[in-house]
Amino acid sequence: MELATGKESGNVSVSDDLFSVEFNQSLVHQVVTAYMNAGRAGTKGQKNRSAVSGGGAKPWRQKGTGRARAGTTRSPIWVGGGRAFPGHNRDFSQKVNKKMYRGAMRSIIAELNRSGRLVVVDDFKVEAPKTKEFKSKLAQLNVADALVVTESFDEYLYLSARNLYNADVCDVASLDPVSLIGFQNVVMTQGAVKQLEEQLA
Repeated sequence: MELATGKESGNVSVSDDLFSVEFNQSLVHQVVTAYMNAGRAGTKGQKNRSAVSGGGAKPWRQKGTGRARAGTTRSPIWVGGGRAFPGHNRDFSQKVNKKMYRGAMRSIIAELNRSGRLVVVDDFKVEAPKTKEFKSKLAQLNVADALVVTESFDEYLYLSARNLYNADVCDVASLDPVSLIGFQNVVMTQGAVKQLEEQLA
Protein backbone atom coordinates (compact mmCIF):
# COMPACT_ATOMS: atom_id res chain seq x y z
CA MET A 1 0.00 0.00 0.00
CA GLU A 2 1.17 3.52 -0.74
CA LEU A 3 2.22 5.59 2.25
CA ALA A 4 1.41 9.28 1.90
CA THR A 5 3.19 11.79 4.12
CA GLY A 6 2.37 14.97 2.23
CA LYS A 7 5.89 15.20 0.79
CA GLU A 8 7.14 11.62 0.45
CA SER A 9 5.72 8.24 -0.43
CA GLY A 10 6.70 4.75 0.56
CA ASN A 11 5.24 1.29 1.09
CA VAL A 12 3.37 -0.21 4.02
CA SER A 13 3.06 -3.96 4.42
CA VAL A 14 -0.54 -4.84 5.24
CA SER A 15 -2.61 -7.99 5.42
CA ASP A 16 -4.68 -9.03 2.42
CA ASP A 17 -7.39 -10.16 4.85
CA LEU A 18 -8.00 -6.51 5.74
CA PHE A 19 -7.39 -4.61 2.52
CA SER A 20 -8.23 -7.05 -0.26
CA VAL A 21 -11.56 -8.59 0.74
CA GLU A 22 -14.56 -8.25 -1.57
CA PHE A 23 -17.14 -5.60 -0.83
CA ASN A 24 -20.23 -7.14 0.76
CA GLN A 25 -22.93 -4.51 0.34
CA SER A 26 -25.71 -6.41 2.11
CA LEU A 27 -23.52 -7.10 5.15
CA VAL A 28 -22.34 -3.49 5.37
CA HIS A 29 -25.93 -2.25 5.08
CA GLN A 30 -27.09 -4.59 7.83
CA VAL A 31 -24.29 -3.64 10.23
CA VAL A 32 -24.59 0.11 9.57
CA THR A 33 -28.36 -0.02 10.05
CA ALA A 34 -27.98 -1.97 13.28
CA TYR A 35 -25.36 0.48 14.56
CA MET A 36 -27.58 3.48 13.85
CA ASN A 37 -30.63 1.80 15.35
CA ALA A 38 -28.69 1.11 18.55
CA GLY A 39 -28.42 4.87 19.03
CA ARG A 40 -32.16 5.46 18.88
CA ALA A 41 -33.78 6.28 22.21
CA GLY A 42 -37.12 4.58 21.52
CA THR A 43 -38.69 6.58 24.34
CA LYS A 44 -41.77 7.99 22.61
CA GLY A 45 -45.09 6.93 24.05
CA GLN A 46 -48.72 7.94 24.37
CA LYS A 47 -51.59 6.70 26.53
CA ASN A 48 -54.46 4.61 25.28
CA ARG A 49 -58.00 4.95 26.67
CA SER A 50 -57.29 2.61 29.57
CA ALA A 51 -54.19 4.53 30.67
CA VAL A 52 -55.81 7.99 30.76
CA SER A 53 -57.12 8.95 34.19
CA GLY A 54 -60.79 9.72 34.78
CA GLY A 55 -63.82 8.75 32.71
CA GLY A 56 -65.27 6.34 35.21
CA ALA A 57 -68.76 7.81 35.12
CA LYS A 58 -71.04 7.60 32.10
CA PRO A 59 -71.34 11.19 30.74
CA TRP A 60 -75.13 10.97 30.24
CA ARG A 61 -77.83 8.37 30.21
CA GLN A 62 -77.95 5.88 27.39
CA LYS A 63 -81.28 6.94 25.83
CA GLY A 64 -83.51 9.96 25.58
CA THR A 65 -81.00 12.81 25.29
CA GLY A 66 -80.86 12.96 21.49
CA ARG A 67 -77.09 12.68 21.58
CA ALA A 68 -74.89 9.79 20.55
CA ARG A 69 -74.27 7.07 23.08
CA ALA A 70 -71.22 7.63 25.26
CA GLY A 71 -69.83 5.43 27.99
CA THR A 72 -66.69 7.36 28.95
CA THR A 73 -65.05 10.72 28.43
CA ARG A 74 -61.69 9.03 27.86
CA SER A 75 -62.64 7.70 24.42
CA PRO A 76 -60.20 8.60 21.59
CA ILE A 77 -62.88 10.78 19.94
CA TRP A 78 -63.14 12.98 23.03
CA VAL A 79 -60.87 15.93 23.87
CA GLY A 80 -58.59 14.71 26.65
CA GLY A 81 -59.18 11.09 25.72
CA GLY A 82 -56.59 8.44 24.98
CA ARG A 83 -54.94 7.76 21.65
CA ALA A 84 -56.52 5.15 19.40
CA PHE A 85 -53.21 3.60 18.33
CA PRO A 86 -50.62 4.96 20.75
CA GLY A 87 -46.89 4.62 20.36
CA HIS A 88 -45.06 2.64 23.00
CA ASN A 89 -41.48 2.53 24.25
CA ARG A 90 -39.49 0.08 22.17
CA ASP A 91 -35.98 -1.20 21.71
CA PHE A 92 -34.65 -0.67 18.17
CA SER A 93 -31.42 -2.61 18.71
CA GLN A 94 -30.59 -5.47 16.35
CA LYS A 95 -28.31 -8.40 17.03
CA VAL A 96 -25.00 -8.27 15.18
CA ASN A 97 -22.40 -10.84 16.15
CA LYS A 98 -18.66 -10.15 16.18
CA LYS A 99 -17.98 -12.04 12.97
CA MET A 100 -20.51 -9.93 11.04
CA TYR A 101 -19.22 -6.67 12.53
CA ARG A 102 -15.59 -7.46 11.75
CA GLY A 103 -16.50 -8.60 8.26
CA ALA A 104 -18.35 -5.35 7.56
CA MET A 105 -15.45 -3.25 8.86
CA ARG A 106 -12.97 -5.17 6.69
CA SER A 107 -15.28 -4.77 3.69
CA ILE A 108 -15.59 -1.00 4.17
CA ILE A 109 -11.84 -0.49 4.63
CA ALA A 110 -11.00 -2.61 1.58
CA GLU A 111 -13.47 -0.65 -0.54
CA LEU A 112 -12.01 2.65 0.68
CA ASN A 113 -8.58 1.39 -0.32
CA ARG A 114 -9.74 0.25 -3.78
CA SER A 115 -11.45 3.56 -4.48
CA GLY A 116 -8.40 5.59 -3.45
CA ARG A 117 -10.15 7.16 -0.48
CA LEU A 118 -7.85 5.64 2.16
CA VAL A 119 -4.60 7.44 2.95
CA VAL A 120 -2.01 5.88 5.28
CA VAL A 121 0.51 8.22 6.87
CA ASP A 122 3.46 7.50 9.13
CA ASP A 123 2.21 10.02 11.70
CA PHE A 124 -0.43 12.73 12.09
CA LYS A 125 0.12 15.24 14.89
CA VAL A 126 -0.21 18.97 15.51
CA GLU A 127 2.05 21.01 17.75
CA ALA A 128 -0.86 22.96 19.28
CA PRO A 129 -4.67 22.76 19.27
CA LYS A 130 -5.02 24.97 16.20
CA THR A 131 -7.61 24.39 13.49
CA LYS A 132 -5.41 26.17 10.95
CA GLU A 133 -2.56 23.73 11.54
CA PHE A 134 -4.93 20.76 11.28
CA LYS A 135 -6.32 22.01 7.95
CA SER A 136 -2.78 22.57 6.70
CA LYS A 137 -1.94 18.93 7.47
CA LEU A 138 -4.96 17.76 5.48
CA ALA A 139 -4.06 20.09 2.61
CA GLN A 140 -0.62 18.46 2.38
CA LEU A 141 -2.40 15.16 1.79
CA ASN A 142 -4.74 16.73 -0.80
CA VAL A 143 -7.84 15.89 1.23
CA ALA A 144 -10.42 18.19 2.83
CA ASP A 145 -13.37 16.05 3.89
CA ALA A 146 -11.67 13.40 6.02
CA LEU A 147 -11.77 11.21 9.10
CA VAL A 148 -8.39 10.96 10.82
CA VAL A 149 -7.81 7.68 12.67
CA THR A 150 -4.94 7.47 15.16
CA GLU A 151 -3.71 4.63 17.37
CA SER A 152 -4.55 6.52 20.57
CA PHE A 153 -6.55 9.56 21.62
CA ASP A 154 -4.78 12.83 20.86
CA GLU A 155 -6.31 15.82 22.66
CA TYR A 156 -4.61 18.39 20.41
CA LEU A 157 -5.99 16.72 17.29
CA TYR A 158 -9.46 16.48 18.80
CA LEU A 159 -9.51 20.16 19.78
CA SER A 160 -8.14 21.18 16.37
CA ALA A 161 -10.84 19.33 14.42
CA ARG A 162 -13.94 19.90 16.53
CA ASN A 163 -14.86 23.16 14.76
CA LEU A 164 -14.74 21.55 11.30
CA TYR A 165 -17.96 20.11 9.93
CA ASN A 166 -16.17 18.11 7.24
CA ALA A 167 -13.45 16.53 9.41
CA ASP A 168 -13.23 14.45 12.55
CA VAL A 169 -10.67 12.59 14.64
CA CYS A 170 -11.00 9.28 16.45
CA ASP A 171 -8.77 6.51 17.73
CA VAL A 172 -8.99 2.86 16.72
CA ALA A 173 -10.91 1.92 19.87
CA SER A 174 -13.77 4.29 19.01
CA LEU A 175 -13.84 3.65 15.26
CA ASP A 176 -17.22 2.53 13.91
CA PRO A 177 -18.70 1.71 10.47
CA VAL A 178 -20.88 4.83 10.34
CA SER A 179 -17.85 7.09 10.81
CA LEU A 180 -15.93 5.23 8.10
CA ILE A 181 -18.61 5.78 5.47
CA GLY A 182 -19.51 9.28 6.66
CA PHE A 183 -16.50 11.05 5.14
CA GLN A 184 -15.10 11.30 1.65
CA ASN A 185 -11.62 10.22 2.78
CA VAL A 186 -10.09 8.33 5.69
CA VAL A 187 -6.58 9.13 6.91
CA MET A 188 -4.94 6.46 9.09
CA THR A 189 -1.59 6.36 10.81
CA GLN A 190 0.60 3.28 10.45
CA GLY A 191 0.07 2.46 14.12
CA ALA A 192 -3.70 2.63 13.64
CA VAL A 193 -3.50 0.25 10.67
CA LYS A 194 -1.55 -2.29 12.71
CA GLN A 195 -4.00 -2.05 15.61
CA LEU A 196 -6.94 -2.41 13.24
CA GLU A 197 -5.39 -5.50 11.67
CA GLU A 198 -5.12 -7.12 15.11
CA GLN A 199 -8.69 -6.20 16.08
CA LEU A 200 -10.28 -7.40 12.85
CA ALA A 201 -8.18 -10.54 12.41
